[in-house]
Amino acid sequence: MKLLLPLISLFFMLSLVACNTSEQPDDTQKGSIDTEEQKSESTDEAEGSTPENNSDTDELKEETEEQEAPKYQVSENWSIVPLEEGTNEKVVLLTIDDAPDKHALEMAQTLSELDAGAIFFVNGHFLDTPEEQKVLKQIYEMGFLIGNHTYSHPYLPNLTEQEQKDEIIQLNDTVEQIIGTRPAFFRAPNGANTDYTKQIAKEENMVLMNWSYGYDWETDYRTKEAIVDIMLTSPYLGNGSNLLMHDREWTAQGLRDIVIGLREQGYEILNPHQIKTEK
Repeated sequence: MKLLLPLISLFFMLSLVACNTSEQPDDTQKGSIDTEEQKSESTDEAEGSTPENNSDTDELKEETEEQEAPKYQVSENWSIVPLEEGTNEKVVLLTIDDAPDKHALEMAQTLSELDAGAIFFVNGHFLDTPEEQKVLKQIYEMGFLIGNHTYSHPYLPNLTEQEQKDEIIQLNDTVEQIIGTRPAFFRAPNGANTDYTKQIAKEENMVLMNWSYGYDWETDYRTKEAIVDIMLTSPYLGNGSNLLMHDREWTAQGLRDIVIGLREQGYEILNPHQIKTEK
């Protein structure tokens, strides 16, 4: 009997240990289940967010494409015409040649203050120094388009084909080095294109652009008052007029009044980014 009691006690203790062990949860298994659930939830969240993110990206892309969609083109007589009916026809385009000489940055600042767009047609001989290159970059970063007006402003028909090509390509290369993009418009000095310069411009994906009227190189219009008056009263002013101006002191002085005067006559100053290009 004395021997039996210890055996019964030992058996009873072993039974209690076995019961406690079977009731304890398997932490390793639970952790595994939790991990799988978390993975599943993370995957669901990621899969759920993907269509939304793609949708946002697509909407942003559509908005950008809509903003950049061209609304106008350069016509055969160099005026600016709408691509579709219903687009405002009473617009004028401002262009500044022979930049950046002494007044281009001032002119760009004036136009920026007035929220008026323009194309600055540049020459390579005004981009020889770091200071001149900095000015060009400032103008570009203010939102203005940069056009090609040849490297040294020669009369192109007097040059060989290779010289004509060099005048155009060398400037495009220079502009690209400064602002990171090549010009989308080409204007020959004196408006004198050749069949070969037209070919080069096409190969460079540039739109040819001359002008409707301009006066600031003529002796009679080399004052602020004279240039303002003629730019606002020219018989060539009309819907889509392509206005030629230069980097000149008197033009810079009169530019604000020219823009204000055009708007008072009901003209919209066209944003050149809305013009169809070859790029």
